[in-house]
Parts: sequence; structure tokens; C-alpha cells
Amino acid sequence: MGARAFSRGTALAALALLLAAPVHASSERIVSVGGSTTEIVFALGAGDRLAGADTTSIYPAAADALPDVGYVRQLSAEGLLSLSPDLVLAGAEAGPGTALAQVQAAGVRVVKLKEGYTPADVEAHVEAVGAALHREAEAAALNQAFRQDIDRILADVAKLDGKPRVLFLLQAGRGGLLVAGRETAAHAMIELAGGTNAVTGFSGYKPFSPEAAAEAAPDVLLVTDQTIEMIGGADRLLADPALAATPAGKAKRIVSMDALYLAGFGPRLAHAVRDLAAALHPGAAIAPLPARSWTEME
Repeated sequence: MGARAFSRGTALAALALLLAAPVHASSERIVSVGGSTTEIVFALGAGDRLAGADTTSIYPAAADALPDVGYVRQLSAEGLLSLSPDLVLAGAEAGPGTALAQVQAAGVRVVKLKEGYTPADVEAHVEAVGAALHREAEAAALNQAFRQDIDRILADVAKLDGKPRVLFLLQAGRGGLLVAGRETAAHAMIELAGGTNAVTGFSGYKPFSPEAAAEAAPDVLLVTDQTIEMIGGADRLLADPALAATPAGKAKRIVSMDALYLAGFGPRLAHAVRDLAAALHPGAAIAPLPARSWTEME
């Protein structure tokens, strides 16, 4: 065999090995499904590796500008594969499972993540994303700062007097208002911020009813900014006779926060708890938390 032929054969063999080798972590194309999962990717400094995200991924602004793969619970294999991902990070609500299975069968690595409504669940989520991205050191640093912040705000909340009764209302699509019961992000946030969920007779969400509002007798109405926008403003909310008759309605006490910030249970949780606690306990001495890089992203 001549030198040229040997050289060519060696080059082809090397190329075959290169093509067969796993994609290096720093060059992986990632699709993130789930707003808090996407926040974590950016907080770990890997936002530049994202090829797309779902419609709940609206923070930071760079996430909202990514190619859209659809709603978190209504994904399609075709939509995900169209972005040629090497890795799909699937938050707890990502689905349906058949779509994710099809993506995995096509040779794409799919990492299914667990989520929950406690600070420990947030840390576990960060750790899992860090492991999937091979950024364990960054995840450990993020969790250390998060733990400092959440411990500090929870200590402040524990010193607050009284626990106002809070009714969380959500506008879901074109349907009517829903109220949050137990085992929801809203319930967990209300309790973390030093309040009491005014509705605890059921788990999950149920349609709002005048009778339920009267029985709940909330001191505060908690809503998302998106809900206020959908119903046409806070005045429209208070125009409901059932809500107007509650202590919250009479005092016009409405607290509105961005949906992902309030209920996302991502890296900004400690700051969201602090802001909600301050809103539920006006005049209380609740010190601000230190600014963090992941809370100031544009």
C-alpha cells in the first residue's frame, strides 16, 4: 500500500471515530422544556447552548426569544426533532410521554427531571440539571447561594406576626377563574411567605364559585400578572360581587406577581418568597436579599 493510500485510509478511519464519538458537552444543542428548568440552564451559564425552549420558558428575556417547541404538556416529537437537539431537558410537566419516547428513540438524549414545591426540591432540580450539563461545580455554587438566601428569608418570615388568609385565583385560558387548594405551587408559596391558604378543602385547582369565596373569607387576593391582564385589570376582578364582599375585596387588597416568578420554584424562589412576604405583611421589617446574577438577567 502506497503512502498516499495509507494516509487516506488513516484519515477516513479517524473521521469515522470522530463521527462516532459522543458530542462534547460544550457543543451540545439543548432543548429545555419547563420554565424553571430553562431558568436553571441560564443560571448555570449554559444559556448559549439552548437551541429552543417551550412556551413557559419566558425568563430571562433570552429564553423568550428562543425557537418555540410548543406548550410544555403538548409537545410533538416532530417539533422537538426539528431543532436537531443532542439533549432534551424535560421538566416534570413535559409531555406527552409518547413524544419524549419518540425523541429518545431517534437517538436524542432525554433527561426527565423531577420538581416540587419545597426549597429542597429546587436544590435537587438544580443538581440534576447541573449533572446533565456536566456543570456540577456551577450547580453546587448556585445551590450554596440559594440556600443562604432561602434560609435568611424563612428566618425573617418566622418572626412575622399573624398569617393573613390568602385566596389564589388563576385565569386558565378561556375558562373561568380557578382557585388553588392544597398540593399546588400557590399553596406552597403562600405558606412559605407567612400566609395561610384560604382554601384547603381540596387538592389542586377547582373552578371559582361565589359560595367558596364567601367561605374562604380571604384577607388578600393573590393573582398572577397574566391573570390580571386576561381579565382586563384589577378593577374587573373586584367587580365580581362575591369577591367584593370578602375582607380582601372590601379593603381592595390584591397582590399580583409574574406567574413564573411566583410559582416557578426555580433559582429565584428565595427572592419571590421575600417579595410575596413583603406584600402580605405591609410595614413589616423584611430586609432585601442580595442581588444575584440569575435574578437580574434581562
